[in-house]
Amino acid sequence: MTIFKVKKNVLSPVSEKKLDLEKDIQKLTESNLRVLFGINFVSGASNREFSVKALEQEFYIDTLAFDESQKSFVIIEYKKDKSFSVIDQGFAYLSAMLNHKADFVLELNERLNKSFTKNDIDWEQSRIIFVSSDFTNYQRNAINFKDLPIFLYEVKLYEDDIIEFDPIKPYKTTESITRISKDLTIQRVSKEIKVYSLEDLIKPDWSESRELYEDFDRTIKNIGFETRVKFTKVYIAYMSKHGRNQSLLSVSRRFYQIIFKN
Repeated sequence: MTIFKVKKNVLSPVSEKKLDLEKDIQKLTESNLRVLFGINFVSGASNREFSVKALEQEFYIDTLAFDESQKSFVIIEYKKDKSFSVIDQGFAYLSAMLNHKADFVLELNERLNKSFTKNDIDWEQSRIIFVSSDFTNYQRNAINFKDLPIFLYEVKLYEDDIIEFDPIKPYKTTESITRISKDLTIQRVSKEIKVYSLEDLIKPDWSESRELYEDFDRTIKNIGFETRVKFTKVYIAYMSKHGRNQSLLSVSRRFYQIIFKN
């Protein structure tokens, strides 16, 4: 999509600029994790990258973040290589985390001066975010599963220091990754990490609650700005296209408490 700027009622296209994904964008992202994703920075290029060794391979985490609201870790990787598989690498990093939980908790505690134990962390809601200046059609199609804890963000830099973080939306999310792939790493990780959907939160016989929610959902989406819906274990979050909108999140939490009761 072409971005324009307006001057005296005349549109002129905003030129895209070359960006250094591994340096400038990584540090910029780490400094603005609360704005972009509503999460807290733990470690990365801004201090010292965290790493663990799994299966004789060293896994360097570009950016390690923590979701305070869900008590879960978020791994962020920045990619220039267009040939990498978001599925293979995503599950490899998540597997390394699940096999080294104590190391991740220790890193969190030392960096943020916390005192969490492994049992305090909701490992089930762990996820990984890939950031790239350009994803291939193959990579975009690879996330078309309903239970995939992998998210893609395409970042573009324009003149006048305009930066866009565009979430890549799956075309369809009806099939489960565990039914398609028999890969042992994917199977093991999928047993510990769960991606929630509306069907997980509303029981089949809650017809009135579902009707109330659908009315609420339509109202929020018709307000006039683009939103994303995030289903978690305990609430439904409505987020702006880029980052978290606190007022919408607060409304969704209160609404959830009203209609999603046993």
